[in-house]
Amino acid sequence: MTTLTFLKKLWPRHWQSRPALLAVGAGGLLLAVISCSTTRHAVILPEVPGAKYIGSSECEQCHDEIAKGFKTADHSRLLAKGKNGKDYGCESCHGPASLHSDSGGETKPPYSFTAGRPQPSGLGARLPLTSARAIETVCFSCHMDVRGQFNLPNHHPVPEGKMTCIQCHPPHKGVAFTGGGTQLMSQNENCLQCHPAQAGPFVFEHAALREGCTVCHSPHGSINAKQLTERSANLCLKCHFQQVKGGEIYIGGKLHQNTVVNSLGQGGCWSAGCHEAVHGSRVSPNLRF
Repeated sequence: MTTLTFLKKLWPRHWQSRPALLAVGAGGLLLAVISCSTTRHAVILPEVPGAKYIGSSECEQCHDEIAKGFKTADHSRLLAKGKNGKDYGCESCHGPASLHSDSGGETKPPYSFTAGRPQPSGLGARLPLTSARAIETVCFSCHMDVRGQFNLPNHHPVPEGKMTCIQCHPPHKGVAFTGGGTQLMSQNENCLQCHPAQAGPFVFEHAALREGCTVCHSPHGSINAKQLTERSANLCLKCHFQQVKGGEIYIGGKLHQNTVVNSLGQGGCWSAGCHEAVHGSRVSPNLRF
């Protein structure tokens, strides 16, 4: 059945009306365009004076071990398809590498995080950036939303140069999230490398830990203290729902005195002096200590 026959059967009464015909045709065309289109994002590679893009195949000549692992990396999927497409996977982060290649590795790529001489500029030798600042700057050129999160009051010290993005997001091999995919425990272990006090083991563990650290904490930045996803008791009430029965307040199915509930207005369930062991307790099933 052709599209024209289908439209005649679908709107038989309005088919003789020319305005209706035009409207139906325009709607059908719009529907076809929407159904066949895909949202695309283009990244414009930076131009560096005196340097040219040579393609990732040239990088493999010397960095063969990294190239083997990079085929499994999430970033390797950022390829331009078509006859005019070029494989600039490595250079999309490290910049045009012609000078680096021609010098046999003596001259660093424009965005390099290893030892070597910096590329010369029109004003003489360029001062190399610190490793943390350089990595952060390159990552933020594409991940601008994450850059905004790091500008929030509470964040990991990446902008301060005390951490780097690749500590949690390996760029050259595998999933771009440490412990990503189905490896939930590995993801938590990545956080616990710097936060060992929250590792336990606990006699009474907070079940939320099984869901992962990011259930309660925003990893890049938050307006809330301790990078919490929600402010104060609102975070707890996402799981421990509140009910009112006969004028009495129940939280998580347990009766709470009004004095306790009123104190929550001044802080969270933990800062009110009740459930202080939010990650786990060795003595209290209510996580009080």
